[in-house]
Amino acid sequence: MTDYAHSDAAAKSRAEKARRMASYVWQRGITGAELLALPASARRKLARAAETNPPSTDETWVTVAQLLDEKDSWAARHPEHPAARREHTDEKLLWVKPPIAPWL
Repeated sequence: MTDYAHSDAAAKSRAEKARRMASYVWQRGITGAELLALPASARRKLARAAETNPPSTDETWVTVAQLLDEKDSWAARHPEHPAARREHTDEKLLWVKPPIAPWL
């Protein structure tokens, strides 16, 4: 007896979820490294913003980060292609905070 978590259907579902989230996250200019550096609570909120149930394992998040890296690489090679344009980079600050410069 095979459990659902390790079935082909579950793998397909995880891949679809990862693609949905990667599409949403990429449009906001968030890199794979930035995504994985976010706290779990922020990633759950990000998944919900992408209209996706948050993944229960880090495996899906790692897949999302890999997809982001692949898309970044592709976009760098095809800068004139319409799919290489991000539409919501202004929303990145909602998710990834820039480092605060220390007082001197």
